[in-house]
Amino acid sequence: MPALTLSAISSAWYASLRYPVVNPTNRKCSTIPIFSLNNQYSRNFHLSWLGFFVAFLSWFAFSPLIPDVIKTDLKLTSEEVGNSNIVSLCATLVVRVISGLFVDRYGPRKVMAGLLIIGAIPSGLAGTVSTANGLYIVRFFIGILGATFVSCQAWNTVFFDKNVVGTANALGGGWGNSGGGFTFIIMIALFNQLLADGMSPHVAWRAAFAIVPIPVLLSVAAATLMFGTDHPAGKWSDRYKAVTPALPAPDDQTSIIDSAKNTNTKSGDDIETGDDKNIKVTITAINFDSELDAAVNNPLSLNMAYAIILNPLTWLPSLAYMTTFGYELAIDANLATVLYTLLKSPTFGQTKAGYIAGIYGLLNVFSRPLGGYFGDLIYVKFGVPGKKYLTIACGITQGLLSFGLGLYLDNHSHPSLAVIIVIFVILAIFNEVANGVNFSLVPHCNPNSNGFMTGIVGAMGNLGGILFAIIFRFGPSPSGKAFWICGVIAVGVNLLLCIIRVPQF
Repeated sequence: MPALTLSAISSAWYASLRYPVVNPTNRKCSTIPIFSLNNQYSRNFHLSWLGFFVAFLSWFAFSPLIPDVIKTDLKLTSEEVGNSNIVSLCATLVVRVISGLFVDRYGPRKVMAGLLIIGAIPSGLAGTVSTANGLYIVRFFIGILGATFVSCQAWNTVFFDKNVVGTANALGGGWGNSGGGFTFIIMIALFNQLLADGMSPHVAWRAAFAIVPIPVLLSVAAATLMFGTDHPAGKWSDRYKAVTPALPAPDDQTSIIDSAKNTNTKSGDDIETGDDKNIKVTITAINFDSELDAAVNNPLSLNMAYAIILNPLTWLPSLAYMTTFGYELAIDANLATVLYTLLKSPTFGQTKAGYIAGIYGLLNVFSRPLGGYFGDLIYVKFGVPGKKYLTIACGITQGLLSFGLGLYLDNHSHPSLAVIIVIFVILAIFNEVANGVNFSLVPHCNPNSNGFMTGIVGAMGNLGGILFAIIFRFGPSPSGKAFWICGVIAVGVNLLLCIIRVPQF
């Protein structure tokens, strides 16, 4: 066998990012072909994260503007600002569970499009808000968009095989979650531009909602319905046909499809050809050594719900996600306000606080995918237990760093912005890596009810967001106490999760 050269390794790596490798036993893809749109696996992957990404353009659009302009315009108290942050997470908590049920029954594509369309309605009404109660109502219904996360993760689990499902979910979740960071940049820049064009602050923040979220949400919803597919087998109703008995791998595992020739393909084929002259597709057969291999989403029944709720495996990723994604939601909603309150000066205002706070969400571009990659990597040698302990270790590290940040703020009346940024960047990386690893673990837990399972885990993330937001809302001064209290909770919960047993594969 010839030795592998650097050129051969690079070519193989590039091919895995461009061409789908399909497992014929379940029609799932064992590569992540992100550099192509010529096949259903690539298109659905990009639509999944894009739908989640644009949801943030409305869901988090208030956060960068509320510390100053919206608070002043609506004459809000600090308590009312905190209440609105909590309310915005409440709808997502409920809708994530409900959307999980719909995903199992109707498929993630239709649920994703439906959520984006429904969420565009309250987004369009944001500019009509004139009171604190009106703000609560609008932010509550905009929170429906947070449930797009469930569709994003369930969609990738349907299309990607167990060797890459962690990376696929983490890439989708991470790139989607980075929408929180981009929202800070986009909304602040747009607001400042509208001011420069002569609008008053009262009009400018309202106009910003009409210009960005609504058309983007509706456009992505339309693209999802037109270009997405329900399942590797074709229609969602055909999903039971996708799983076939394990087949021995053929001697010649590589086939070349020349799209210049007349190649007959049918809806639901493993491979879709595009304009590329030669699209290489490697077909591999993988024996069923995990329940995940042959898993098919089943509509939920009362008996199934009862069994899932009583299964400790349900609560391993759910409680871990409560401490990690919940923490991230609370930080995204409160960090700009905390920085603005701590460091307000003639040279440090709403714009600078918003841009710096946006770093936390932007780090998701690489940190959450890194978590999914590590999850898939550790699975090869240590199986599901490896994913479990990596999730827990990252959650504990996040808690310790939050505890340290809280102590620093408590013990410095004039904290250094540079120190705060360094600590929260390292904290964000561990926090978001933990989220990525978590959703490499979720597909192994109740795999035949992945939609409902994803909904539960996602909802618990929101419950954590509400819990941590309440701590920031009612936390005693100085603000450092909120950080170290959140850190103690994260460490304690993750240590308790060590006792839950998981399957080997």
